[in-house]
Amino acid sequence: MTGRGVDQILPHPSHPMLYESYVKDARHYVELAEKVNGPIDRPVTYNYLWGDKLQQIREADARIINLETSITYSEHFADKGINYRMHPENIPCLTVAHIDCCVLANNHIMDWGQEGLLETLETLEEVGIACCGAGRDRKEAETPAVVQVGKKGRVLVFSFGTTSSGISHGWKATENRPGVNLLNDFSMETIKRISRLITKYKQPGDVAIASIHWGGNWGYDIPKAHRQFAHDLIDFARVDIVHGHSSHHFLGIEVYQRKAIIYGCGDLLNDYEGIAGHESYKAHLGFLYFVKVDALGQLVSLQMVPTEVKKFQITRPNKKNRARMQKVLSRECKQFGTTVEWADKDTLNLEWT
Repeated sequence: MTGRGVDQILPHPSHPMLYESYVKDARHYVELAEKVNGPIDRPVTYNYLWGDKLQQIREADARIINLETSITYSEHFADKGINYRMHPENIPCLTVAHIDCCVLANNHIMDWGQEGLLETLETLEEVGIACCGAGRDRKEAETPAVVQVGKKGRVLVFSFGTTSSGISHGWKATENRPGVNLLNDFSMETIKRISRLITKYKQPGDVAIASIHWGGNWGYDIPKAHRQFAHDLIDFARVDIVHGHSSHHFLGIEVYQRKAIIYGCGDLLNDYEGIAGHESYKAHLGFLYFVKVDALGQLVSLQMVPTEVKKFQITRPNKKNRARMQKVLSRECKQFGTTVEWADKDTLNLEWT
């Protein structure tokens, strides 16, 4: 989330006015963070958000993020309680990290209406960042992002959203209306439709990622429907990696048919520092996920680098927090027959049988 409070510390902040029940100025979120962790010397540089993880991110073959903000000048906000917006001139905060793809089928991409969505698409196109999951019509919203990984091949990213994550039915893209790629349900009919879509684009050697915005913001329970749908995507739709998100904290990871299912990545960056409520979930703690697959899309390794948001910057957690993250993730992975162990003091390895 590079909008709202985070946007306010960047070189070109949007107008700070908000339309939330209690907070009417985005700068208040900056003040809350400063009360907890100290002053932020703003404006910050575009490198700032990524902290000392910037080079590690740049070294990945493909860098894919769930972008939960509208990139727009629009003042036409959706009446939904919370609206995330980043000023278009702050787009270098993404390009500096060499982001290859932004998945957009989420519950904040249209926070500033169709105008905000269209401007987001245009801004990403102008700087050469591929996107998927939202578009000017249904066809564009369904079209995958294609990331060429040198001579290694292509990564195809298909982005889907669900109403359980807070996406309105009215945001669904149609033949003549901009919007998001919203799933009707988790039925076999939906799987067949996704299978036809992936078959249309996937070539030998391609890696297909299904990036899904599903479920609530808080809680570790993974619905049986999510697990079955993830399995069906792998069994019947030729998906190699399931990239789940919506929960503000990380969830368990499964390896099914040698394919990775990350049910919930958690937040890498947000403006929640100092906000009361849900503290037990530690939403300021997250991971960078480095997934390595072979030529058949089968999982070779999944490494996770722990991160902590501090003063709206991705930082290295202290020893206590790193230990907690390993303990909690192992606990949540146990139901899937997986666990995580330290490869070194800054990297966790997923282990499975």
